[in-house]
Amino acid sequence: MRKALQFDIGSAWNRELQMTDTVRDSNGNELKDGDNVTLIKDLKVKGANVTLKRGTMIKGIRLTGNTEEVDCRHEKVKGLVLRTEFLRKA
Repeated sequence: MRKALQFDIGSAWNRELQMTDTVRDSNGNELKDGDNVTLIKDLKVKGANVTLKRGTMIKGIRLTGNTEEVDCRHEKVKGLVLRTEFLRKA
């Protein structure tokens, strides 16, 4: 009896899609490591008891493995992770 060779097209397509995904801000502009971004909404930072106001400039972002999040630093909060839906490329 022959064994059928199974190939999961869906998982191969997902891997290829993940490799070509780009991180985009709220306006659809592509973000890269080291870019400067501006907040488009007031954000309350959990655990720090701080609110980052709309228009705050965040300098030198770092991309993560998730296309919807970026790592960054602010003088009030270190080790901050922000969602890209609240950012605009400066």
